[in-house]
Amino acid sequence: MSTRYIVLGLLASGPSHGYDLKRRHDERFPQARPLAYGQVYLTLQRLVRDGLAEVEGILSDGGPERTAYRVTEEGVRELARWAGEVVAPAPFVTNELFTKVVVALLTGGDADAYLLAQRAAHLRRVRELTALKKTSASDLTTVLSADYALNHLDADLCWMTATAAQLTPLATEVGAT
Repeated sequence: MSTRYIVLGLLASGPSHGYDLKRRHDERFPQARPLAYGQVYLTLQRLVRDGLAEVEGILSDGGPERTAYRVTEEGVRELARWAGEVVAPAPFVTNELFTKVVVALLTGGDADAYLLAQRAAHLRRVRELTALKKTSASDLTTVLSADYALNHLDADLCWMTATAAQLTPLATEVGAT
């Protein structure tokens, strides 16, 4: 996802300076990679350049001066347009898990052992995320993020189960037996 829209969305709740935006990002998207301050300030400069944000003023609350930014009307429209766009489902998802199984099949490796080990790792992560949801029940962003990850893990687990059931015919098909 574009940092541009994350920052614009955070600005939509009211004027903020870069430090505050970075902190709010890390709070609102706890499972995401934290934003670097430089990335936040570069994004703010680009939003201003593109007319989607503007400088609200300089804040000084006893500490260093900080430039506050606010979203413009054009920025509000752009954010609404982006938020309303339907994300196209990927036609095929090729990830490392899939690739390793295919390579194991092509090279005569032990795809079944790999799937068992990967299944165990996925189940450990499911337990971790389930526990996180219980301890963070009042933190909506953590719960939503954990639910998203759990659903992806569940899809991977279903794929692993279906693939494990087909390993012998697949290995025969690629000539690995």
